[in-house]
Amino acid sequence: MKVGFAGAGKVGCSLGMLFSETQHNLSGFYSRTSASAEDAAVFTKSKHFQNLETLIEESDTVFITVPDDAISEVWDSIKCMHIAGKLICHCSGSLSSKIFKDIEKTGAYGFSIHPLLAVSDRYRSYQELPKALFTIEGDADRISAIETLLEGSGIKHAVISADVKTRYHGAAVMCSNLVIALIRAAEDELRLCGFSEEQLREAITPLLLGNVNKVLNVGTGAALTGPIERNDFGTVEKHLKTFQGIDKEVYRVLSKKTLDVARQKHPNMDYGKLELLLNNQEDQ
Repeated sequence: MKVGFAGAGKVGCSLGMLFSETQHNLSGFYSRTSASAEDAAVFTKSKHFQNLETLIEESDTVFITVPDDAISEVWDSIKCMHIAGKLICHCSGSLSSKIFKDIEKTGAYGFSIHPLLAVSDRYRSYQELPKALFTIEGDADRISAIETLLEGSGIKHAVISADVKTRYHGAAVMCSNLVIALIRAAEDELRLCGFSEEQLREAITPLLLGNVNKVLNVGTGAALTGPIERNDFGTVEKHLKTFQGIDKEVYRVLSKKTLDVARQKHPNMDYGKLELLLNNQEDQ
């Protein structure tokens, strides 16, 4: 199966390099910015296509790896070409394969294929891709072909429905981007305690890494510790009186979610008073 890429950014270049190294099935790259496609072709030892139609002709599977807002525009160009039997994919986390409007009329098959990984480097991230879980969503009749393609490069995958794509992507944002915001909130509060930047790293690193590793090893319930789990009303009340603004709201909202975990862990413990405290802070 020959694989081509329309778009030569970080995701396209990284996935293309992985296919090239593991399966030697890469046809090459096309991009409106010719220089980026040429650079990607040199890096992956593949072909730089001067026009999109030639890329389509020489590829069995085409990945549209452009910004989300441009996917439909590229599709509008591709769907007018001879694409019957070809697999057309994009790598957006938030968009489903439904963006390939009227694809059934073309004889092609549409998919969204998304890595649960922050692809941050055009020339190095391909080494990290096999560590990530990819989600596949699209035409049920040919989804096995996509699974075979990914498995050929050692990629783990899960099949999801188009109907849950937005929820799935939001969950991924919680687990990655929003964790950064949570850490920033903790840093801001520690700065108010007089911590230097070096001390911030020393304080946060063992807490953060230790907690993440424990969650990964034993799950969220078993890993939970702290004042919410202990039903320590007084401590939580003091925290809420100390924090201000958005950091107070971050603490309150996440404490409510933590309370759900604590109740599952300790079903016989009465957390009613603590729940009332957290709910009463909402309008303050």
